[in-house]
This record gives sequence, structure tokens and C-alpha cells, in this order.
Amino acid sequence: MTTAEIQQVKQRFGIIGNTPGLIRAITRALQIAPTDFSVLITGESGSGKEFFPKIIHTNSQCKHGKYIAVNCGAIPEGTIDSELFGHEKGSFTGAISDRKGYFEEADGGTIFLDEVGELPLTTQARLLRVLESKEFMKVGSSIVKKTNVRIVAATNLNMLKAISEGKFREDLYYRLSTVTIEIPPLRERGDDILLLFRKFSSDFAERYHMPAIQLTEDAKRVLLDYRWPGNVRQLKNIAEQISIFETTRDVNSSVLQTYLPQYASSVPAVLSNKDGGFNDTEREMLYKIIVKLQKEMTELRATVEDMSRKNHSEKVEPCAMFTQETPNLPQAIVPSSVTVPVHSRHFEHVESEIVHPVNDYIEEETPFSLEDTERETIRKALIRNNGKRKKTAEELKISERTLYRKIKEYNLE
Repeated sequence: MTTAEIQQVKQRFGIIGNTPGLIRAITRALQIAPTDFSVLITGESGSGKEFFPKIIHTNSQCKHGKYIAVNCGAIPEGTIDSELFGHEKGSFTGAISDRKGYFEEADGGTIFLDEVGELPLTTQARLLRVLESKEFMKVGSSIVKKTNVRIVAATNLNMLKAISEGKFREDLYYRLSTVTIEIPPLRERGDDILLLFRKFSSDFAERYHMPAIQLTEDAKRVLLDYRWPGNVRQLKNIAEQISIFETTRDVNSSVLQTYLPQYASSVPAVLSNKDGGFNDTEREMLYKIIVKLQKEMTELRATVEDMSRKNHSEKVEPCAMFTQETPNLPQAIVPSSVTVPVHSRHFEHVESEIVHPVNDYIEEETPFSLEDTERETIRKALIRNNGKRKKTAEELKISERTLYRKIKEYNLE
């Protein structure tokens, strides 16, 4: 592929960057597009995998056919076969009419199966048949249908590990991965990070009618050294946050670091995933939870400190009953001119008005596990959305399948 062809593709799909890994992925997509091979796109969550099925489709022989993108992780297990392959009237409760599935709708075009590693094993068997013979049957039907559809799949999972754990069929993996395209994570893309940040800052400046953010040299170094667990999606979110919240348009390293969870001591262990405890989607959700908690704690601490400064200005002295050692907790204080009689009625009043709020603050500062944080966040989100799981998943920015698994794991039924 010529440089001009690659540049044309980048401009058409809004792809920013010049790193060799990215150029190699674009070149491979263009080379494989004219064939009818199935393609597996691998890469971390948020790295930009969704662009490459479109590149393949628009440069293929079926470019005039339909292009359908399906997020396999967002469809409940009980309905995914119906979504993909269709169903006959009366085949299950709620099937009030015949329905075409995506494979029938996309006949003559391309179907993109995102998060293909989340497919149930029974659905994997049906998909294997489509790949081998281009045949499928609707749910509740015995009639074999044909489909001439190009399949492009994507995953952020370690597929070989999933196969060894019995979560993904080995024969399906080799059928899907006739050709594999690997998308590099953002941390391996060098100066592309600065190009992307500048593009996002410019876009948000135009959207919000304000000057674009400019990074100082030390801030650029922080940006390049950061690991970017959320990849391009995380970089875009941070660029937008800075554009909205910062009053100055010149951002230095100190300001930038407040938006990067790496600089909180508890975060790296979560994001490194060395023990394999969290997948990319879950790590991204935890990252957002932690950032939100840090913001809330900062606001709470600032409120208490403002109260403390106000009381100091009124010539106050620390109350001994609140000088216990508590990390990061400003000492509660009362005016020295106030005399509290040692009377049971007055003592009860003081206890209800002063002791309890401080104890409540101590409880807020008590460290809790990531599992507790995740459980409580999901529980509150379910309450806010009246138990509607689809809306809850959208609010938490996770797939419905992940949400169902977490609800079951934490007994939040």
C-alpha cells in the first residue's frame, strides 16, 4: 500500500497517528479487504478497534451491501441467538411474530461482531456453522437458510487463555482468525499521544466555544509516560474534562496529574491486572469509580477545612475530644468562649450535634476494598434506574452481560 492510500484512509475515518504499529494495522486491513477471509481484530479496550471493520468493508467487494455492527457483550445470553439468527413466531415467550436476525439482514454485506469472546458456547456453535457452510437456522425453525456475509470480529480478551479455560471454542477461534489484525495500545504509540490530545483539545474548544488547551513541556512528558489503561477513549475523556474544568488554557504537569489516576497510590495495582482479576471493561469501570471517589473526598475535605479556617478566624481552640489521630482528618474545633455545662441534657445535645458528624466523616475516610466499591456503585446505580439493567449498564458504561455477571456475583438480584 502506498503512503497516499494510507493517508486517504486515515483522513476518511478520522484516524490520528503515524506510529509503525498503527500504519501496519491499516495496511493489513487494506490488503485483506478485497478477499472474503474472516478477520479477527485484537487489542485492548478503547484502542480503536471499531475503525478497522469499516475500513475492510468500504474497500471490499461487498461495500455496497449492509454493514451491521453488533456488540455481543451487550446482548443478554437468552436473546442473543434470536438477535443474530432471527426467530419464528411462537418459538419462545414474547415471540409474537417472525423476526429476521442480523445474519439475514446483512446478507451480501459485512457483519462486525464486537466483543466476540463474550458469546455463549451454544451461540459459538451456531456461528461456527455460518463460517464453515454459510448456513444457519432461526430459533424455533428447522429450515436451513443461506447467507453470504463477511464476518469481522474483535475482542480484547486473551483468546488462547479463554480456550484453555473452556470459555471459547478452539475451532471457532481458528475459523475467525484466518487473518488477525493487532491494534497497538496507546502507551506504545509514542508521539501519537500528543497528536491525539491536540486533536481532541481542538475539537472540544470548537464544541464549547473556548480556546484550546495547551500543554507545557513537563505536562507533555507526563502524558507520554502515563500507561493509559483506557487507551484512546481515556485520553479523549481527560482532554474533555480539562477543557471544561480548567480556567487557564496552559496546563502544566501538576494540573494534568490531578486527572490521571496513576498518581493515586491505590490505583496502579488495580490497573496492572497482574493477577488477571479484572478484564479491560471492568478495569475501566473501576478507574472511573476511583476518580469519582477521589473527587468527592477532595470536595468533602475542602469543606471541612473551610469550616476549620472560619472557626480559627473567630479565635477558637481545638476541642480535645476530637484530637484523636485520624489520617487526613482536620481537627474538629469549637469556639473557646463557649462553656458547655456538665449536665446530661446539654451533653446529649453536644453529642448529637458534634460527635456524630465527625464520626460520620471518619467512616467516610475508612478505606474499603475495590469489591466493596464496585458492589456499592452498582447497587446505587440500580436504585437510580429503578432496577432497569439496560439503563444501569449504560450509566456505568459497561456491557449488560458484565452487569448481569456482577449482579449475580454480588447477590444484588
